[in-house]
Amino acid sequence: MGESGTVHEMLTMMANNGWRITDQRKTLAHIFASHDGYLSPKDVYDQMCVHYPGVSFDTVYRNLRMLSEMGILEQFYFMEGGLKFKANCLSHHHHHLICIQCEKTLTFEYCPMDKLSELPGDYKIVNHRFEIYGICGSCQAGATT
Repeated sequence: MGESGTVHEMLTMMANNGWRITDQRKTLAHIFASHDGYLSPKDVYDQMCVHYPGVSFDTVYRNLRMLSEMGILEQFYFMEGGLKFKANCLSHHHHHLICIQCEKTLTFEYCPMDKLSELPGDYKIVNHRFEIYGICGSCQAGATT
């Protein structure tokens, strides 16, 4: 889709959720649209400070959490690196295989939810996601040499 299309899609979702589209939020969208990997809250804060020296870490973090709740960002927890965020692929449903060493991510279209017929409790499922953490082939090869 390209960076500008992704930014437009993100800003549209923000507006649809009742957010005013401020310059800071446009900058947030650009940061994630131009970065393919995962960003920690500190990574995002450092980039925001370049444009907005007075921005607080709490404001950046709160925005990241809210964007995640909206489905604009995906959040992942890495054992070593802690909580990180990535732009959500908004065009289709998929899940992730994530390398815990290099953070390389592969998507897979197969949805394990399709095989879960009996879940406990009386829930109406509204959303789900699966992340599978492991060590990619490249990192495995590097570890054996």
